[in-house]
Amino acid sequence: MALLTCKNLKLGYETGVVIDDLSFTVNNGDYLCIVGENGSGKTTLMKTLLGLHSPISGSVATGDGLRHDQIGYLPQQTVVQRDFPATVWEIVLSGCQNRCGMRPFYNKEEKRLAMKNIVRMGLGELTKRCYRELSGGQQQRVLLARALCATQQLILLDEPVSGLDPKVTADMYSLIDDINKRDGITVIMISHDMNAAVEYASHILHIGDRIFFGTTAEYIRSGIGFAGGKGGGMDA
Repeated sequence: MALLTCKNLKLGYETGVVIDDLSFTVNNGDYLCIVGENGSGKTTLMKTLLGLHSPISGSVATGDGLRHDQIGYLPQQTVVQRDFPATVWEIVLSGCQNRCGMRPFYNKEEKRLAMKNIVRMGLGELTKRCYRELSGGQQQRVLLARALCATQQLILLDEPVSGLDPKVTADMYSLIDDINKRDGITVIMISHDMNAAVEYASHILHIGDRIFFGTTAEYIRSGIGFAGGKGGGMDA
C-alpha cells in the first residue's frame, strides 16, 4: 500500500524552479534512496515530503493512515546542532512529542519507547551524557533513536553518514537496513554514496538534468549516474 504518492511536483523558490514534473510512489516496506547532483533539490524534496515546504504545483498525498507528524526525520546536522546542550535522554524522548497531543508531559509508554530506542542504538550507558560531548557517530545514533520515537511507518534521513569514518558509516548503514528489514519501517534516504545506495535500497530516485524512478536493478541497467554495477560509481 502506498504511504506517499507524489504527482507532477514542481518545487522551487523565488530564485527559480529546482525540480519540475516529478512523480513517484513510496510503498510500505520500500527503501528509497534519493540521489542526484549537488543543488538538484534533494533536500527541498525531503522538506516537501515532510510538509515543511510547499510545492509550486503538484501534490503529495499520504496513505495507509500516515500523518505528516508521524514521520521520523533525521536532518543534516549543523555546527550549532552538534553543540546542543541537552542529554541523550532528553533528545531521544523529544521524538515522542507528537504522541503527547495536548499533554504537557511524557507518559510511561513514551518513556519506555525512548529507552528502547536508546538501547537499540547502543547508547544505554550514555543516557545522561550531554549530546555535545559525543562523537559524530554517537550523535547520529541519538538522532536516529529520536526519529524512531516519532514513527512506526516511515523514516526520512538526509545524508545520515555525512562526515563519519568508514567503520561508523558501515555500522549506521547496517542499523538503517535492520530498521527497514526487521521492523518493516519504510526508509527514504538522501545519499551521496552510490555504492551504498545500490547495495541497500530497493528503489532509486535520481533527480537532476535527468529524472529516474524505479527499482535499484532498473537504475543500474539505465546507466544514469552509475556505471559498472556495485563495483564503481560517481558522486551523486
